[in-house]
Amino acid sequence: GKVIMHDPFAMRPFFGYNFGEYLNHWLSFGKQDDLKLPQIFHVNWFRKEGGKFIWPGFGENSRVLEWIFDRVDGSDNGEVTPIGLLPKEGSINTEGLGRIDMDALSSVNKEEWLAECDAIQK
Repeated sequence: GKVIMHDPFAMRPFFGYNFGEYLNHWLSFGKQDDLKLPQIFHVNWFRKEGGKFIWPGFGENSRVLEWIFDRVDGSDNGEVTPIGLLPKEGSINTEGLGRIDMDALSSVNKEEWLAECDAIQK
Protein backbone atom coordinates (compact mmCIF):
# COMPACT_ATOMS: atom_id res chain seq x y z
CA GLY A 1 0.00 0.00 0.00
CA LYS A 2 0.79 3.65 -0.02
CA VAL A 3 3.20 4.85 2.68
CA ILE A 4 3.11 8.47 3.79
CA MET A 5 6.42 9.99 4.89
CA HIS A 6 6.05 12.41 7.77
CA ASP A 7 8.82 14.80 6.82
CA PRO A 8 7.94 18.36 7.88
CA PHE A 9 10.97 19.87 6.17
CA ALA A 10 10.85 17.60 3.09
CA MET A 11 14.60 17.40 3.54
CA ARG A 12 15.30 13.99 5.10
CA PRO A 13 16.58 12.43 1.87
CA PHE A 14 19.20 15.19 1.61
CA PHE A 15 20.71 15.01 5.10
CA GLY A 16 24.32 13.93 5.31
CA TYR A 17 24.36 13.94 9.11
CA ASN A 18 22.19 13.16 12.12
CA PHE A 19 18.74 14.70 11.72
CA GLY A 20 18.30 14.98 15.51
CA GLU A 21 21.40 17.16 15.76
CA TYR A 22 20.14 19.33 12.92
CA LEU A 23 16.76 19.78 14.59
CA ASN A 24 18.33 20.50 18.00
CA HIS A 25 20.46 23.19 16.37
CA TRP A 26 17.39 25.02 15.05
CA LEU A 27 15.32 24.50 18.20
CA SER A 28 18.13 25.97 20.32
CA PHE A 29 17.47 29.36 18.71
CA GLY A 30 14.27 29.64 20.77
CA LYS A 31 16.40 29.97 23.89
CA GLN A 32 17.98 33.21 22.64
CA ASP A 33 16.07 36.43 23.25
CA ASP A 34 17.83 38.58 20.66
CA LEU A 35 16.90 36.59 17.56
CA LYS A 36 14.14 37.26 15.08
CA LEU A 37 12.98 33.73 14.29
CA PRO A 38 11.37 32.84 10.96
CA GLN A 39 7.65 32.22 10.73
CA ILE A 40 6.64 28.73 9.69
CA PHE A 41 3.83 27.98 7.25
CA HIS A 42 2.33 24.67 6.16
CA VAL A 43 0.59 24.17 2.84
CA ASN A 44 -1.13 21.05 1.53
CA TRP A 45 -1.17 21.54 -2.24
CA PHE A 46 -2.70 18.09 -2.73
CA ARG A 47 -5.98 18.31 -0.84
CA LYS A 48 -8.82 16.68 -2.76
CA GLU A 49 -12.60 16.83 -2.75
CA GLY A 50 -14.65 14.43 -4.85
CA GLY A 51 -11.44 12.94 -6.26
CA LYS A 52 -10.24 16.25 -7.70
CA PHE A 53 -7.64 18.67 -6.37
CA ILE A 54 -9.26 21.69 -4.70
CA TRP A 55 -6.39 24.08 -5.48
CA PRO A 56 -5.31 24.35 -9.15
CA GLY A 57 -1.60 24.25 -8.27
CA PHE A 58 1.54 25.06 -10.23
CA GLY A 59 1.68 28.77 -11.18
CA GLU A 60 -1.32 29.52 -9.00
CA ASN A 61 0.69 28.58 -5.91
CA SER A 62 2.18 32.08 -6.11
CA ARG A 63 -1.18 33.38 -4.85
CA VAL A 64 -0.70 31.48 -1.58
CA LEU A 65 2.91 32.66 -1.39
CA GLU A 66 1.63 36.24 -1.80
CA TRP A 67 -0.61 35.66 1.24
CA ILE A 68 2.39 34.34 3.19
CA PHE A 69 4.56 37.32 2.22
CA ASP A 70 1.80 39.73 3.24
CA ARG A 71 1.42 37.87 6.55
CA VAL A 72 5.16 38.12 7.25
CA ASP A 73 4.99 41.86 6.45
CA GLY A 74 2.34 42.29 9.16
CA SER A 75 -0.91 42.11 7.20
CA ASP A 76 -3.94 41.22 9.31
CA ASN A 77 -4.97 38.48 6.87
CA GLY A 78 -5.00 35.50 9.23
CA GLU A 79 -7.75 34.01 11.35
CA VAL A 80 -6.86 32.23 14.60
CA THR A 81 -7.80 28.53 14.68
CA PRO A 82 -6.80 25.61 16.93
CA ILE A 83 -4.04 24.69 14.45
CA GLY A 84 -2.70 28.21 13.91
CA LEU A 85 -3.54 31.04 11.56
CA LEU A 86 -5.56 30.31 8.44
CA PRO A 87 -6.28 32.83 5.67
CA LYS A 88 -9.19 35.14 6.35
CA GLU A 89 -12.02 34.99 3.83
CA GLY A 90 -11.03 36.84 0.67
CA SER A 91 -7.39 37.26 1.68
CA ILE A 92 -6.05 34.92 -1.03
CA ASN A 93 -6.43 36.28 -4.54
CA THR A 94 -8.58 33.79 -6.48
CA GLU A 95 -9.48 36.18 -9.31
CA GLY A 96 -9.75 34.37 -12.64
CA LEU A 97 -9.55 30.86 -11.14
CA GLY A 98 -13.22 29.99 -11.40
CA ARG A 99 -14.90 28.41 -8.41
CA ILE A 100 -12.44 27.51 -5.64
CA ASP A 101 -14.04 26.07 -2.51
CA MET A 102 -11.93 27.98 0.00
CA ASP A 103 -14.07 26.68 2.89
CA ALA A 104 -13.21 23.08 1.98
CA LEU A 105 -9.60 24.03 1.31
CA SER A 106 -9.10 25.56 4.75
CA SER A 107 -11.41 23.30 6.73
CA VAL A 108 -9.96 21.38 9.67
CA ASN A 109 -11.16 17.81 10.17
CA LYS A 110 -10.42 17.05 13.82
CA GLU A 111 -10.53 13.27 13.34
CA GLU A 112 -8.06 13.43 10.43
CA TRP A 113 -5.66 15.60 12.45
CA LEU A 114 -5.83 13.26 15.46
CA ALA A 115 -5.20 10.25 13.20
CA GLU A 116 -2.24 12.12 11.68
CA CYS A 117 -0.82 12.79 15.16
CA ASP A 118 -1.16 9.09 16.02
CA ALA A 119 0.57 8.09 12.76
CA ILE A 120 3.47 10.49 13.38
CA GLN A 121 4.02 9.08 16.87
CA LYS A 122 4.35 5.52 15.51
